[in-house]
Amino acid sequence: MDKDPIAPLRPAQAHAALLLALLGGVACEAAAQGRPDIVIRDAGQRDADGAVLVDLRLLNEGGAPAPMALPDRVEARLTANGAERRVWLARDKATAADGTVPPGGFAQARYRLQVPGGVVIDGAVLSIPALSGQQLVVSERAYGGSALAQAAPAEDMAGRSPAPQAAPPPADRSAGNQFLGNFSAYQPIYAVYGPGTNSEARLQISFKYRLFGIGETGAPGAGREGLHFAYTQRMFWDLGAESLPFRNIDFQPELFYLTPSRTLASGVSVSAQAGFAHESNGRDGAASRSVNSVYLAPMAAFPLGEGYRLSVAPRLALFVGSLSDNPDIRRYRGNAGLTAEIGKDDGLRLSTATRFNFASGKGAVSADLSYPLPRILEGLPSLYLFGQSFVGYGENLLDYDRRATRFRLGVALIR
Repeated sequence: MDKDPIAPLRPAQAHAALLLALLGGVACEAAAQGRPDIVIRDAGQRDADGAVLVDLRLLNEGGAPAPMALPDRVEARLTANGAERRVWLARDKATAADGTVPPGGFAQARYRLQVPGGVVIDGAVLSIPALSGQQLVVSERAYGGSALAQAAPAEDMAGRSPAPQAAPPPADRSAGNQFLGNFSAYQPIYAVYGPGTNSEARLQISFKYRLFGIGETGAPGAGREGLHFAYTQRMFWDLGAESLPFRNIDFQPELFYLTPSRTLASGVSVSAQAGFAHESNGRDGAASRSVNSVYLAPMAAFPLGEGYRLSVAPRLALFVGSLSDNPDIRRYRGNAGLTAEIGKDDGLRLSTATRFNFASGKGAVSADLSYPLPRILEGLPSLYLFGQSFVGYGENLLDYDRRATRFRLGVALIR
């Protein structure tokens, strides 16, 4: 590892350091547990394969060696072309996954970013919430370049002090909510419509929230940070009825553990999820439905080249607790399922989900096809054109024992 002394901070670097200091909760927790602080030192140089190199510096201000553990892949945020998108950084093979940082010293780490097609990386803002509270402006340069990316200068060329920092806008709910970065997407969020049924419109909202930590994923003792709470709500709207009622609403809170992903030498990423899910429709009497289950879902993602990826996740679920509202639901849902997804991050994507009872021969299959609207016509909203189909039993919990075929079209915020 590089043993050169840390250069004095220039004004721009001091500004970034001040930003990190304001996120004192992260630094204090890391110091208390003997973990190094992580700073994004540089981003922008491309390697011979065209990937952008992201260099990190791990600082140990303690008096004892600090263990470090770096994930194979880590989620980052890239704000470019006026839009923020989720990207993934892969640990460079020359960077060890674990080691120690000497007391009062530092260590270096390098990650690689494959830039999505059509994204202008120069001038983009990069952050890695799972590792650092810092944001950095990327300065692109060719392979072998040496200039460092810099944040906006704290002083101008004449040495004048910058204007006082403005207060956050009154409507900015991120101000004072240091755990906001723990929210992330879970299931798709969409609104679709297909005429001719008693549930013409289907809407879904979903999110997950990491319960512990602001982002030490992969750090020593960080096992509890895989614990998540999730909530999904599916609404079936009968637009053909006189009063336009919601025919059924399914509520599904979950508590689950998500393991850190591991990237194999072949480029395949593997992970697993296990948890407890409750599902009910909030009604009483003969229309009441509820079910509890525990499940296990190993997952794998395979790179296919040209930006395409295949993801598969078999799922085994066991019903627990009372099934008095729907005593024969196992006959129609079964205990096994499989989700699969193939597509491109900035293009067409097909997602499928199946569940099956091998004893009764009953089950269901659904498929979602999505494509970014701005790719169809420039200037359209940042949404996805979203087509959805369903064939089988139990499109919603109320109709768990009824066979249906549905085709709907609409838009999605998250696919």
